[in-house]
Amino acid sequence: MGKVLAVTNQKGGVGKTTTSVNLAASLVATKRKVLLIDLDPQGNATMGSGVNKHALENSIYDVLVDELSIEQARVTTSPGFDLVAANGDLTAAEVELMNMDDREQRLKRALAPVQGDYDYIIIDCPPSLNMLTVNALVASDSVLIPMQCEYYALEGLTALLNTIEKIKAVLNPQLEIDGLLRTMYDPRIALANQVSSQLTDHFGDKVYRTIIPRNVRLAEAPSHGLPVLEYDAKSRGAVCYLALAGELIRRAEQKKHDPVVETLSA
Repeated sequence: MGKVLAVTNQKGGVGKTTTSVNLAASLVATKRKVLLIDLDPQGNATMGSGVNKHALENSIYDVLVDELSIEQARVTTSPGFDLVAANGDLTAAEVELMNMDDREQRLKRALAPVQGDYDYIIIDCPPSLNMLTVNALVASDSVLIPMQCEYYALEGLTALLNTIEKIKAVLNPQLEIDGLLRTMYDPRIALANQVSSQLTDHFGDKVYRTIIPRNVRLAEAPSHGLPVLEYDAKSRGAVCYLALAGELIRRAEQKKHDPVVETLSA
């Protein structure tokens, strides 16, 4: 069964979509089969994957609200991963889901028939705790948390970890933290180094060794509808996301050999 990974942080602008798209493309480059779910009404992961969000035949809205199958909703992107796209229609789903039975389980049920078709299913979550994010956390095996190394990020992290613990206690006992990813990192900034040290001191090996730097090519790639690996494979951003994919795969392999489940507390 494929691993379902929610890329989430309640704070916006931390690199969730950048990470979702570029991690998907990097995993494909390592010969893994990947499905990317765009669960953000802004549809940035859709556009960043080279799909026009304004011309969608089917989207994740149809999957959640009308119970369209993933097979009918997915498209294959030029980088090689499958995508279930999103656009502004998804905003209505937040309201409509509130009146539905098993509203927290809709995405999990939709993914069940196709989970065996993929090595990784990556969910790009919206930057808020709403019913869409709850669906992602209920459907996922683990959570990847992108975060900038700044003061407010630490405050937001505590709130996010509390949310994950509540979801784990009530709706998804198997949910765990896969790792914390430092993004938009600039080693010349003293505060960034200080926060980075605090993260590694407190969370240990739950912090990915891979660090995503501030990188012009990484910032430019979405405007061309491309992952950075296709836009400029030699850029630091592309190299770092390939490294993250490798680290993710190694961690999964290690866990198979050492199935002790670690716990993480804020």
